[in-house]
Amino acid sequence: MKHTLSVLVEDEAGVLTRIAGLFARRGFNIESLAVGPAEQNGIARITMVVPGDDREIEQLTKQLYKLINVLKVQDITEVPCVERELMLMKVNATSSNRTEIIELAQIFRARVVDVGDDSLTLEVVGDPGKMVAIVQRLSRFGIREIARTGKVALVRESGVNTEYLKVQQARV
Repeated sequence: MKHTLSVLVEDEAGVLTRIAGLFARRGFNIESLAVGPAEQNGIARITMVVPGDDREIEQLTKQLYKLINVLKVQDITEVPCVERELMLMKVNATSSNRTEIIELAQIFRARVVDVGDDSLTLEVVGDPGKMVAIVQRLSRFGIREIARTGKVALVRESGVNTEYLKVQQARV
């Protein structure tokens, strides 16, 4: 199972290196990593997607807390969250299929950010499922390049689980 960890750390040189070293020593892979300033000066938030079972993630959390600059570790996998990712995708686009690609992009609320003679570059923002879906839809045109930021997430203060609501609406 993939777990999403939200880690608050002191924003100092070498913190990310120590965390990555811990993961490497334990044989864990980080599938997605996003780092940036948090709401407070001198604090950074690291959002990671890590494969592992509950016991492994619990051990990893304990090991993270042993690192000096780690302030808080939260497994937000099962917690209602707002999750987003940014992806830039360059797609082959000829004059005959350009309109179709733009129409598909509009369905996913993607924006065209660059137009070349034989390509379009799209900006897509959304949850990770949306990223997979648009790549599947546009792969038949030929995808030249993809750059993704990795997932960022914050716990929903409302406590509303939108994934649960989507399942319920699909049943109706």
